[in-house]
Amino acid sequence: MSKIDDGVAKRQAEDERRKQDSRRDNEEKSTARRAAILGLPYVDTRSFENDTPLVENVDDMMAIEDMHKNLAVPFKRGGGEQPFRFFVTSATPRSVILNLGQKYKDLGEHVEFALISESAYRVWMLRYDPPEEIIYDDIKIANTGDSETLNQVSQTLNTVAVDRVFDFLIEQADMLGASDIHIENLRDAIRVRLRVDGMLHVIAELQRDRYRILLGELSSRANLSLAAAKPQSGHIHKDIITDGHKHTLNIRIETVPTLFGQDAVMRLFNFNESLLNLDLLGITKRERDILTEVIKHPRGLVMMVGPTGSGKSTTLYSILNALNTNDRKIITLEDPIEYSIGGISQVPIKTTDGAQFADALRSVLRLDPDVVMVGEIRDSDTARTAIQASITGHLVLSSFHANSASAAFARMIDLIGQNPIFASSVRMVIAQRLVRRLTDHKTPRPATEAEKKYITNLFKNTTPTALESYSVDFNNITLYDPVVSDDAPFGFAGRLCIMEQLIVDEEIQKFLRGDVTEVNAEAIEKAAREDHMLTLEQKGVLAALAGHTTLSEIARVI
Repeated sequence: MSKIDDGVAKRQAEDERRKQDSRRDNEEKSTARRAAILGLPYVDTRSFENDTPLVENVDDMMAIEDMHKNLAVPFKRGGGEQPFRFFVTSATPRSVILNLGQKYKDLGEHVEFALISESAYRVWMLRYDPPEEIIYDDIKIANTGDSETLNQVSQTLNTVAVDRVFDFLIEQADMLGASDIHIENLRDAIRVRLRVDGMLHVIAELQRDRYRILLGELSSRANLSLAAAKPQSGHIHKDIITDGHKHTLNIRIETVPTLFGQDAVMRLFNFNESLLNLDLLGITKRERDILTEVIKHPRGLVMMVGPTGSGKSTTLYSILNALNTNDRKIITLEDPIEYSIGGISQVPIKTTDGAQFADALRSVLRLDPDVVMVGEIRDSDTARTAIQASITGHLVLSSFHANSASAAFARMIDLIGQNPIFASSVRMVIAQRLVRRLTDHKTPRPATEAEKKYITNLFKNTTPTALESYSVDFNNITLYDPVVSDDAPFGFAGRLCIMEQLIVDEEIQKFLRGDVTEVNAEAIEKAAREDHMLTLEQKGVLAALAGHTTLSEIARVI
């Protein structure tokens, strides 16, 4: 969450507290007037209702069920010269007060009654009779055809208390490491799916009343309308406490009206600044050294490409975190801000309201930043402005939508044209994907003849320098299969970053300068491979050969 959003949330919370305080003030004034009419002393318990010790062994004064029934609570145990004291409300039956008075009179004791508000009474009752904490079964992900687990999770979600079901679903999704929660309207049910390690899994089918509760809570917290006829966007943040440790989820919400009702997708961003670290990306030492060499320069453009959910934002934020020192001014332009990082000026850009990255970029360049991150280059104006900034003494980072690094470079040429001035501005293009990682229980097996042929053909024109960081024997190929267990129902746990790095050297610059007549992704990739680049597909297969993932997973994602 950005500092701006955080400030808005704090102001909203403060406004709600003021409203609650005002309502309580009015109720206390009304109770005081009522006490005068009834001839009872009035007590405002707000200053001590949460910390005054309760009466011990209270049943002989009044049983818990009678407190609920009579809307009255014991306050002090008496004896001798000290009176027994009770708090009553305007709804306490008069007969209860008379009967208690007579009871203590018959015992030779004194008893006193004071009138309190019903809000005060509820506070005291929550202390005398706190609600039991119900522990619900954790959500499990069902394998294909496992109707028993699906029914069990559905039953759990359909029975969770109304005021807990929304938070429970988010907490369980976070526990399972889900990146998205999908709430979808079918003809006869509400389907809930979680995206875990990049794969969607059905976890439950809910009753319609649960759907209304979930969507009502979602719309209230994210300030969305349930009756909207157009897609909407919003976000909320939620603190999660696990084993005494707290972390904050930033949740982006998208809703769209469908044939049977509003569908919603909640994207969960687990903000933990310590995880935004280049050393945690799982890339090779050579890749890390190349990346470090590029970003340490004071100027140039570095682009991250890949589809939604490929980890582009995490890599960009990790680069920013590595650059975040006291002697650098860093500004980001984001739509929306996914993580808030201390020491960096982050500017939200609402492109849905007509704002443009190019306009904002021109404005922030006047603030003399050393590093600028542009959330996404979408048009030629933003592309030209970003490149202009990169040749005038700024390091510019940005994301870009393309299938590969070479395709991104070709598309950039389409946007800005072939221009010698810009040839040295683009320093690096990184394409990225996330694939599921095998657990340690994986089983090795020799590759089939078809697999061997595919792998050897894939690497037949690869330079030895490109493979020097890998230990591969193409004559004796071993692959690995997943093993299902209770902890990993699909044989995978977590995801692995597959990264393709296109270094813009002299040969690649020729395409931007106009020295090469054939400008397309294939020609650019051929030149990059001759300069020791490994493609996404090659990097994925190398990960499979190392036992980190499977060939089928590479085929699915890359």
